[in-house]
Amino acid sequence: MTTHPRIELHPDLAEMRTRFERVTTSPRAQAIETLALLTGLYIAASPWIAGLGALTPLAVTNLIGGIAYFLCTGARGSAYERTHAMAWTAAVIGAFTIVAPWVVVGDVHTTRMVLSNVIAGAVALCLGLAVVAMGRKGERDSTA
Repeated sequence: MTTHPRIELHPDLAEMRTRFERVTTSPRAQAIETLALLTGLYIAASPWIAGLGALTPLAVTNLIGGIAYFLCTGARGSAYERTHAMAWTAAVIGAFTIVAPWVVVGDVHTTRMVLSNVIAGAVALCLGLAVVAMGRKGERDSTA
């Protein structure tokens, strides 16, 4: 009977983890992750920061989207090589945040709320794409 070593001990996997760790421990990557976490918190709290005040459909959408964005961007810290694909989800949440004032039913057409969603969504989208680019850099480095 042949025994195979566990996959976690495979040399290629160890090398890939080392390269992803090098990418994620750079000051640039840490700044992007911090900004992404803050952006998720802002999206979640933005209805009350922008003065919407009531629990409207857009407020609930932003609360759920902000928490989801925060969790997608915060989960990569401990296991980046397995969760960098979640960055695409964060980018989609950012894009949805931009269009949410026009997609969500309800009276949400206050200028402050629309402007808040568009700016926060654009920042979230850019940060999500930056994390995707970091993941691609780690993959590209591991194939070199």
